[in-house]
Amino acid sequence: MLKDITIGQYFPGDSLLHRLDARFKIVMTLLYIVMLFMGEAFYSLAFGMVYCIAALLLSRLPVKLFFKSLKPLIPILLFTAVLDVFFITDGTVYLEAGFLKITEEGVLTAVRMVVRIIFLIVGSSLLTYTTSPIQLTDAIERLLAPLKKVHFPVHSFAMMMTIALRFIPTLMEETDKIIAAQKARGASFDTGKLTDKAKALVPVLIPLFVSAFRRAEELATAMECRCYRGDIGRTKMKQMHACMRDWIALGVTLLLLCCAAAAAVLL
Repeated sequence: MLKDITIGQYFPGDSLLHRLDARFKIVMTLLYIVMLFMGEAFYSLAFGMVYCIAALLLSRLPVKLFFKSLKPLIPILLFTAVLDVFFITDGTVYLEAGFLKITEEGVLTAVRMVVRIIFLIVGSSLLTYTTSPIQLTDAIERLLAPLKKVHFPVHSFAMMMTIALRFIPTLMEETDKIIAAQKARGASFDTGKLTDKAKALVPVLIPLFVSAFRRAEELATAMECRCYRGDIGRTKMKQMHACMRDWIALGVTLLLLCCAAAAAVLL
């Protein structure tokens, strides 16, 4: 299950989405999230769905990769849907059993929420799948550059965010190895009561924390050996330059966002 978590991974490619400026991709991702939660009508949500599907096709990444990343979230999606179905009691009643009611508004809300979460994860994942960690760091730093005037540590903040995102796949891989090693020693993670399962995780969490701190120390040492001193006097080998395709992509995103806003207000 942990191997299915692909958050933070980068898949090199030469698609149109890979070639877009990382700064524009971050801005477009934020606008896309706003687009998904613009209104309650399905017409408004449809613009975000079309936008996500188009971006997915342009990325040339295998669709099964996104289904794989959604697999660990199925229990959360089902739990969210059940809460919406049974706790929203407005509208036409479809089924009633005691204090439980399944209504039209509850079902529609559950469907909308599940669809939003799915497309939110898929669309947000495209940012890390098509953008290298170095590009993400530079883009975040450039976007937050105005905060330097109030002495905000922009470079350190961007570096920490990118390193944290990059280490998610590494920690997931390390967790799989530790669980396999514990199972080889006779540990059981699938049987027993809930308290027994929680206790079984202790032999996994302790070496995982030790490994994480060790990796962080090794990374700090490696950065010091390469004379890393933050952004003071630091230059960049590759400068970011926006081109026509970046502005066109941003314009299309803004157009669909306006359409979603209009649909939310008028429909």
